[in-house]
Amino acid sequence: MSGERGEGMMKEAMLYQKLDNGRVQCNLCAHRCKINPGKRGICGVRENQGGTLVTLVYGKSISAAVDPIEKKPLYHYLPGTSAFSIATVGCNFRCAFCQNADISQAPKESRDLGRWARDLPPERVVHLAEAYQCASIAYTYTEPTVFFEYAYDTAVIATQHGLKNIFVTNGYMTPEALDTIGENLHAANVDLKSFRDEFYRKICGGRLQPVLDSIRKMHEMGVWVEVTTLVIPGHNDGDDEFKGIAEFLVSVDPDIPWHLSRFVPHYKMRDVPSTPVSTLHRAAEIGYDAGLHYVYVGNVPGDQYEHTRCPRCGETVIYRIGYNVRLNLKGQNCPKCGSRLAIVI
Repeated sequence: MSGERGEGMMKEAMLYQKLDNGRVQCNLCAHRCKINPGKRGICGVRENQGGTLVTLVYGKSISAAVDPIEKKPLYHYLPGTSAFSIATVGCNFRCAFCQNADISQAPKESRDLGRWARDLPPERVVHLAEAYQCASIAYTYTEPTVFFEYAYDTAVIATQHGLKNIFVTNGYMTPEALDTIGENLHAANVDLKSFRDEFYRKICGGRLQPVLDSIRKMHEMGVWVEVTTLVIPGHNDGDDEFKGIAEFLVSVDPDIPWHLSRFVPHYKMRDVPSTPVSTLHRAAEIGYDAGLHYVYVGNVPGDQYEHTRCPRCGETVIYRIGYNVRLNLKGQNCPKCGSRLAIVI
């Protein structure tokens, strides 16, 4: 079901159905919340108002910035360009290690969502992206699935203006959501937080399988997909887990870049130590041994695993130090052996 769109704090939601006794079921994310009148879904930003599901964050940006696309991180999609990045409050997960908990978890602390946000309608987002000469718009910082109507309307306009659209996402959306945004979603970085359902249930408040399904479906749709795993000591840093993730990605496409990000103490995991760089290097080698062509280490500026190398001959084709990028390519080909590389220029 789709509501009429426009400006305003509250708008009728997309992708829901009406149930008996005034209840509704949201079909936007894999929780598929059944919501009683006057109540909100797990995300905290979708509310049943008299039997109509509304989004409370349409056009309400909590953050807007121009970022290097490598910050998403996307290393193989439009390298060296900028992405205009937006977010609203809210998330459908409750990760104990969240790096943006102040905004992602804000709806769980207060029902007054407006005091954090500013009006930034879709047309204005696209105008600003063009004004700052960005090649894309990234829906990021919090989970874009929970502000889907805002992202969708912005993405449609952006596509019409020749801009690309990127989701930085936990992947916990429904197939219906992906089908709806369709060709207006061009790239995504999906957090694959663990390869154990227990981790998802206890630490994130979700399940593993919907995330795996989203990664596979996005790839089948032609969306450029990269995957990030935040490696947390004592929680998801075992060799079997690294191998499981790597083998899954290879089964989808060995050209999917895998980003292994270093954890630093944060939010409800301030007592967990930072990830040893040696652990990240071990995980990277497990990824390569499993058959992945591109594995990276993140949050370790200057690391040897920041660069992109040709899988065939080993030539460095993209040099990176932090967000500083230098390309060494002939179109999409390796300048040394001529191999076609999985890089979108």
